[in-house]
Amino acid sequence: MKFSVFQVSRKGGREKNEDRMGYCYTRESGLFVLADGMGGHPDGEVAAQLALQTISALYQREARPTITDPVAFLSTALTAAHHQIIRHASEKGMLDTPRTTLVAAILQGNGATWVHCGDSRLYVVRDGELLTRTRDHSYLEQQSAGVIKLERINRNILFTCLGSPTKPVFDVAGPVALQQGDKLLLCSDGLWGSLSDAEIVKHLASKGVSDAVPDLVESALRAGGEHGDNVTVLAIEWETPDAFESTRGVSTESIMDGVFASTIQAGVLDSVVDDLDEAAIERSIAEINEAIRRSAARKL
Repeated sequence: MKFSVFQVSRKGGREKNEDRMGYCYTRESGLFVLADGMGGHPDGEVAAQLALQTISALYQREARPTITDPVAFLSTALTAAHHQIIRHASEKGMLDTPRTTLVAAILQGNGATWVHCGDSRLYVVRDGELLTRTRDHSYLEQQSAGVIKLERINRNILFTCLGSPTKPVFDVAGPVALQQGDKLLLCSDGLWGSLSDAEIVKHLASKGVSDAVPDLVESALRAGGEHGDNVTVLAIEWETPDAFESTRGVSTESIMDGVFASTIQAGVLDSVVDDLDEAAIERSIAEINEAIRRSAARKL
């Protein structure tokens, strides 16, 4: 595989930056992940980091050197990440759970498959046009798509995420066949909340990702102003093996079988989820809900 990649995360007007991102790859497969820890809940950055590390660890275990079934892998990995966040909250005796959005993509062969939960997005741009993008798990996006019809509700509110005491709702798409020059952009809502889809596509279409992404992020920060959100972007430009000339590119041709490269920090997880157990998840959720109930009862 040969591709160009660029990633950047900038703090906006928030107290701290709870966004996390990274990528890893083998000789024949690549994983790209971005998570946005949710404010209003504790340890958002921990939830985002746990999500990245869980999915990366599972990828390292399963990519030999490719993922046999990317759709099944991404579904299982997202559930495992949710499990790890719930486990963290239970072990710490937290009355509220850390939460995060997530978007992750696997590129291998000549295709891309992705999963998302919440409002972190993935865009695919081809020949200067928006080919597709993810649809947020917010009431506004779902209503716009005609999936639901609701009145009297803040339509920007997300109805799902990782770490919530309910099973996460997520969507998986792909594989989508890639062509030389296709650009995939993973981003937090700090980007698309300040810039329109048309502006994002225009920036990506005008230059390579290593030049387009910094300009995009600066534009979003300026538009967001002093109270704007953090802006995090991870972008990839797909290139066929015989057309690779980028000085900032990644070529996996020299990687030996069994070798795994990663920009995602390792070491926080004591173990990868070899024992992904839905019953254990439900027990942890029940314990957290009971703790919340008891705390609320004491305040009455």
